[in-house]
Formats: sequence, structure tokens, C-alpha cells
Amino acid sequence: MSFTNKTVVITGGAKGIGAGCANVFYQDGANVAILDVDDKTGPEFVKKLGDRALFVKCDISNEKEVQDAVEKIYGHFGSIHYLVNNAGILKYFSVTNTSVEDWDAVMNVNLKGAFLCTKHCIPHMQKNNDGVVVNMSSVQAFVAQTNVAAYIATKSALIGLTRSIAVDYAPNIRSVAICPGGVDTPMNRDAFRESPNPEVVRKETENLHLNGRMATEEEIGELVAFVCSEKGAFINGQPIRIDGGLGIKVGGSKKE
Repeated sequence: MSFTNKTVVITGGAKGIGAGCANVFYQDGANVAILDVDDKTGPEFVKKLGDRALFVKCDISNEKEVQDAVEKIYGHFGSIHYLVNNAGILKYFSVTNTSVEDWDAVMNVNLKGAFLCTKHCIPHMQKNNDGVVVNMSSVQAFVAQTNVAAYIATKSALIGLTRSIAVDYAPNIRSVAICPGGVDTPMNRDAFRESPNPEVVRKETENLHLNGRMATEEEIGELVAFVCSEKGAFINGQPIRIDGGLGIKVGGSKKE
């Protein structure tokens, strides 16, 4: 896959799945713009990537910040071809235990942020008569973990948003939802460390997958790059699961 002279915008790209996507796109020749609130890790990561990478600090739930960031990216690279709506937060609450503040926080980043970035990137894609919007959903749009009500709601809604974008902007602009299972990211590693027995919880998580492990960040990035490339040009409006078989086996986790 070659993305020479193409520009990708990745939200939440300073680490985790976003960084995995950034690595793949950059290695395949793209200009990479990262939007993130982490103004320590973000600039350091962009410096490691190289001179075709740009970091812009941005709260994607704030429309003015998104608009300014997108214009800065367009001014710097002269084009925007792909948007990866990856930024997301997770709060562990059931519906009855979720405060309005926590509900709004998850909705604002995971769903409103994707809407705002799409709203302001698509007009630049239309200048090229070409573009792809990738929404980072989750396997939890199909199966449910306990006590993540707001998160699951947003990841399910992103699939609906994906269909809407695909229908409204076809044929020149496509939209695809990527639905990972467990991924070996800093957020997951932090969650394991906070548990009473981190190694046991990690192993249990790995064994939920038929592959017996979690995905790497770059494996998710490779799929994102594929659906954005000409090789994935006939994929539109669809959710694609990349979950190592999580959720298809009756009876729970993979046995050792």
C-alpha cells in the first residue's frame, strides 16, 4: 500500500491504537497529523515518526478547537484524504451508577468528537473528490462487558454514524467502522495494573480470544490502512471486526 502525497488525520494518535495507525500510515508514505490532548507524548511521538508528521493539541469535543486544528493541518500539508476517529475514553459504570457528568464525558469524546472531526474534514476531502472516514468502534458494539454502559453506547452509535456518512457522501467518500477486540495498549495495561492480580486478569483477557492473545496496535493499524487504500476501495458503510474470535464461542473463554 502506498499513501505518498496523501494526508491522514488521526485523533488520539499519541499512543495506543492511534499510534499504531500512525506508524503504519507513515511507513507507507503518508503525511500523518495527530490530534490529541496529550501535549507531552504527542510531540515526542511525532518527532520519532519524522518530518512528515505533525502534532496538534486539540480537545475534539470543542468545535472551535477542531475547526482550528483541521485548518492548521490543511494549511501545513495542503490536503486531507483520510480521517481516523480513534480517540476514546472508557469509564467503568453501569447505567444506574453512571453520573450525568461521566456519561457526557464519554459521549463528548467518543461520539461528539467523531462527529466534529468528520464535519470539518469532509469538506477538504471533497476538494480531492476522494476520502475515507474510519470510525474506531469496538467488538463491544456486538457483545457486552459489564459496567461500561456509556462506552458501549458510543461504540454502537459509531456504526450508525459510519452508515450515515457512507450513504450521504458516496461515491467519492467512503466510511468504515473498525471493531477491535482486546488490544495490547497502554490503557489496557493500566487497567490490568489496577486490578488485584494483574497477570491473572491479563491472561483471562487474552483467553477470551480464540487466538489466545490480544491484538497489537499495529495489527489494527494495518487493517485501517487497508480499508483506506485502493485495495479496500469496495468496502463502504460496514463494521469490520478484528477481534481474534472474541464473542463467537459459546461457553466463554478459550481454554489453556
